[in-house]
Amino acid sequence: MKKISIVVPCYNEEKALVFFYEETEKAISQMQDCAFEYVFVDDGSKDKTLKVLKEFAEKDEKVRYLSFSRNFGKESAIYAGLKNATGDFVVLMDADLQDPPALLPELYQAVKDGEYDCAALRRVTRKGEPPIRSFFARRFYKLMNKISDVELVDGARDYRMMSRRFVSAVLSLGEKNRFSKGIFGWVGFKTKWFEYENVERVAGETKWSFFKLFKYSLQGIVAFSSALLQIATVFGLLLCGLSFFGLIALTVLHFALSAMPVWSFLLCAIVMGVGICIFFTGVLGLYVDKIHTETRNRPIYIEQDGNITK
Repeated sequence: MKKISIVVPCYNEEKALVFFYEETEKAISQMQDCAFEYVFVDDGSKDKTLKVLKEFAEKDEKVRYLSFSRNFGKESAIYAGLKNATGDFVVLMDADLQDPPALLPELYQAVKDGEYDCAALRRVTRKGEPPIRSFFARRFYKLMNKISDVELVDGARDYRMMSRRFVSAVLSLGEKNRFSKGIFGWVGFKTKWFEYENVERVAGETKWSFFKLFKYSLQGIVAFSSALLQIATVFGLLLCGLSFFGLIALTVLHFALSAMPVWSFLLCAIVMGVGICIFFTGVLGLYVDKIHTETRNRPIYIEQDGNITK
C-alpha cells in the first residue's frame, strides 16, 4: 500500500481549516488502496490556527503538524513540509480550498504507475482575482519564459502530487531564498498538467498583497535569470557607443562650423563616463552572479534513470 503525504502550509487559516479537513477526508475516502498522513505547517499564525491543528491531531492519528516561531513565509513552510513528509508520494495543497481536494484521486492516477513524476494543476481562468493582478501575473510568466532557462506554466498552482524522487530532487536544492515554482521546473522530470477553473477561497482573506507578489516575482527573476545584469551591461555599452559617436560628430561639426558650444562636448563626455561605469558595474554583477550560483549549491545534475552501479 502506497503512502501519500498531504503537505499544507498554513498562515492564519483558522476559519478555513475545518472546511479543508472535511473536504479532504471525503476525497481520500475514495482512495482505499492508499495510506495517508497530513503534514500541516503553521507559518507563525497570529490566530488560532495552531489550536485547530492540535485538535485535529488529537482526534486523527494521520495528522502531524509543526509550528514556526514566527512567520518565515510560504516558501519556508513548503520546504519544511516536504522535508518532514514520509510518503511515497507527496501532495502540496493550500488550506483555503482553492486547491480542490476532489482532484486528489485523479492526480494519484497520473503518477502511481511511474510514467509521470508529478501531476500539477494550472488555472485556465483567474475569475475572482483583481484585473490588475491578473494582468501582471500573465506578464510575469511571459517574461520569465523569455529570460530564464526554466519553463513556468502560466496559471500554475503549487497544488501538485510528486513522486518521492521528485521531492528528493527539490530538497537537494539547498538555497535559502527559494522560489518553488522555478525549482519545480528546474529539477525536470515529466509533469502531467490538469486544467481547472479558478476557485475562490472558502473562508478568510488572501495573504498575498500586490506588493508581496511583486517582491516574490523579483525573487523568482533573480533566482533563475541573470537577465537584469545583462541588460545593465548592454545599456552601459550602448551609452558608451552613443557618446563616442556623438563626440566624433561634434568634433567634425566644430571644425566645419567653427562654433560648437563647449557644453556639448562636456555632455558627451559625461554620458560616456556614466556608460563606462554602468558597463563595468554590469560586468562585475555577472561575476557576482556566478558566485551567487555557486553559493546556492544546486546539484550539477539530477539523475532520473540508469543502470550504473554506485
